[in-house]
Amino acid sequence: MMTELDTLATALYVKTDDLLKASPHLAPRRPTVGIVPQLTDAELVTLAMMQAILGFTSEARWLRYARSHLRYLFPYLPKQPGCNKRLRKGAGLLRRVTRLLATDTSVWSDDVWIVDSTPVECGRSRETVKRSDLAGWAEYGYCASHSRFFWGLRLRLVYTLQGLPVAFALTGAKADERETLLDLFSAEADLVAARPAQTLIGDKNYFGRGFEDELAQQDIRLLRPARKGEPERPGAPLFKPLRQIIESVNETFKGQLDLEQHRGRTAGGVVARVMQRILALTAAIWHNDHTGQPVLRSLTAYDH
Repeated sequence: MMTELDTLATALYVKTDDLLKASPHLAPRRPTVGIVPQLTDAELVTLAMMQAILGFTSEARWLRYARSHLRYLFPYLPKQPGCNKRLRKGAGLLRRVTRLLATDTSVWSDDVWIVDSTPVECGRSRETVKRSDLAGWAEYGYCASHSRFFWGLRLRLVYTLQGLPVAFALTGAKADERETLLDLFSAEADLVAARPAQTLIGDKNYFGRGFEDELAQQDIRLLRPARKGEPERPGAPLFKPLRQIIESVNETFKGQLDLEQHRGRTAGGVVARVMQRILALTAAIWHNDHTGQPVLRSLTAYDH
């Protein structure tokens, strides 16, 4: 029924299972004494990826669907509260598997990165803002691309020209983009150090001599459009075509992977649900790359 998705799910399960056998400490911590979970961590990762690709934003609906259609892949499926709890605890594992898949692609070594951010709305009513557990992290911000205000977070992404996520961070809507990027590269020091002469393409907000000097010290060359009053900068002919790539990647997250319909109500819930979508995109690119598909970022074979 879902031959392509079945193939991707099987490949992801085997990859994750091999990772956990080689490095069992990467699995979410659980008490040494107690009942052994009937759903393995590798199955949990695979289930999370499939939920994101198939567009189920409700965990209850997803588990009902899985019980009816996916028993041949998952003989045991937990109830919704237990699945939700394990998914939140497994966010770190989702991140590690995402990095493992990304490094196993032919485009991981690309010497050109794009940096951009996209809103992750977390609520609309004033009562939600006042009562939400996300208050203090989520905040009001403005999305210039869609000319609208929103309350929530921003997903800061560094990715290749093919849309493969390289590094990412969730921040408040008003967090400074330049500081966030420098903090991200500081946290990913090994990633940056392993890539001499990397080119980074960003928008006009990534400006400042001190900021560019800090990137240059890490051997990262920044290309961005000139701001008002500045002379034309190198790479100007690239920016208009690249804008289409950036909007296309954002549309993959929002239109196909339902990023803004994440339904997370706590910090852990939002992180886990965003990680699901980054994992799903990375897994699709990884599988398309290994199977020789012409468009690496295409989800068409998997999302129906």
